[in-house]
Amino acid sequence: MTTLAIERTCILVKPDAVCKNIVGTALARFAEAGLQLRGLKMLKLSPRQAEQFYQEHKGKPFYEPLVRFMTSAPIVATVWEGAGAIFKARAVMGATNSPEAAPGTLRREFGTNNRYNVVHGSDSPASAEREIQFFFEPDEMYTYNNNDWKM
Repeated sequence: MTTLAIERTCILVKPDAVCKNIVGTALARFAEAGLQLRGLKMLKLSPRQAEQFYQEHKGKPFYEPLVRFMTSAPIVATVWEGAGAIFKARAVMGATNSPEAAPGTLRREFGTNNRYNVVHGSDSPASAEREIQFFFEPDEMYTYNNNDWKM
């Protein structure tokens, strides 16, 4: 039996999801997949921030439209943790191109296409680390147990 490593992943709820008022639905799906929320913030990316975040795509035909889209309205940046967090989160999200995503995934249910696909998620431990550091300071992430609220 293989044990999945405990890892963190960065999930961005994109402008289309914020404007469709499905932030709560998206967050609930990751929690239902057994992931634990470690950080959360709502922000509006500046063009410079979006260009930096998507710098690996600079020069590609979709880069400029992606930057415009990601700066069009607020996003919700989150950090989730759990066994196999990246794999689990990507299963919740579905394929990048919404019409190709599996039924029941966020992108299939609420997305439109490759760009307007409601969520972004880290695709590897290295990208998760970079993306988490881009959006969060260490003191903006929290570790807690399910029973910590009981006094």
